[in-house]
Amino acid sequence: MSTQENPPIFSLDACGEETKLIRGGTHRSQFGEVSEAIFMNSGFCYDSAETAASRFDGSAPGYVYSRYKNPNLAMLEERLALLEGAESCIVMGSGMAAVFASLMSHLKTGDHVVASRVLFGSCHYIITQILPRFGISYELVTSDDTEGWARALSKKTQAVFIESPANPNLELVDIQYVASLAHKVGAKVIVDNVFATPLYQRPFTLGADLVVYSTTKYADGQGRTLGGALLGRKAFMEEIVLPFFRHTGPALSPFNAWVILKGLETLPLRMARHSENAAACADFLHGKAGMTRMLYPHHPSFPQYDLAKKQMSGGGGMLAFELAGGKEKAFAFMNALKLIDIANNLGDAKSLITHPATTTHSNIAPDERAQLGISEGLLRLSVGLETTADLLADLARGLNAIA
Repeated sequence: MSTQENPPIFSLDACGEETKLIRGGTHRSQFGEVSEAIFMNSGFCYDSAETAASRFDGSAPGYVYSRYKNPNLAMLEERLALLEGAESCIVMGSGMAAVFASLMSHLKTGDHVVASRVLFGSCHYIITQILPRFGISYELVTSDDTEGWARALSKKTQAVFIESPANPNLELVDIQYVASLAHKVGAKVIVDNVFATPLYQRPFTLGADLVVYSTTKYADGQGRTLGGALLGRKAFMEEIVLPFFRHTGPALSPFNAWVILKGLETLPLRMARHSENAAACADFLHGKAGMTRMLYPHHPSFPQYDLAKKQMSGGGGMLAFELAGGKEKAFAFMNALKLIDIANNLGDAKSLITHPATTTHSNIAPDERAQLGISEGLLRLSVGLETTADLLADLARGLNAIA
């Protein structure tokens, strides 16, 4: 079976996001299938020994091994790059594999990393626990501390890692400001854009050098697969990231790549609904009795509302809120819910709620969690696609349980 790209009738670069997410990167076999075929194979045959040699030395196009690339992976990479406006993309087995590759592919002993203070628990672990084992130092900066970023980036730094919005309390970093400082000292700026998605935030236009995603989340959209993606400029991706990726093996399954491809086709429709529901939930929760704070980027009460409106075109589907009474009240609220599931994933069609202090961020020491604003009363809500009124009724159940 051979695969080839659709005839270049016109350039997809000039098309809208919806068209890119349905048509981008499509390769059809000789059978002319409408939906992309699935190539569930590990290896590939060659018509001659010379062909094999030329594929391995890069002088001829083609596939050699699915740990390197596969038609399904290639289609997903092309589609994500087209949507993001990136020169190159490499997909991987999970979002954390992509995060790790974004750092370790180019860092070495003696290097220095600066990162936003509020990070997903596993990202925090990589930067504060794994990097120092290799003699790589780090410094964490509070997201909105402009003077702190200026101090941290006044010295030689090789990488800056940013989550914006951050997991779990949705803190924002002024990406354009930090990137301008980072580039003066020669640092690569890496942005984890999973909460906003490329539909609602474009890190490359703000100065990012690399953008990372867990495609497990909104790209898939139904909680079916694990996957990750790293995007950047072609030279850096091919010369620095690709050798690291090929020789360390964090490959994505062809089947998972196919599922994610199909998920991308409906991403704009889903994100619009996620955002609509999340905004309604934010309005409903704001100011309720027992609520000490409610955090949604496009709600006027959000501490960084002006920055959110400046660098995010939509609020997204994630929000967080803090209840007075700590863990006891937070657990009571979650246990009273009948529709919203207690689960630590996000970006699903189903609404999911989690208690970060005891789940996603439980590996961080309690005193440090408190400094990060991850209190015992904080809950993170991934708002799904259900009927809005049903979601609000369920949140009312939670509030009634702690009244």
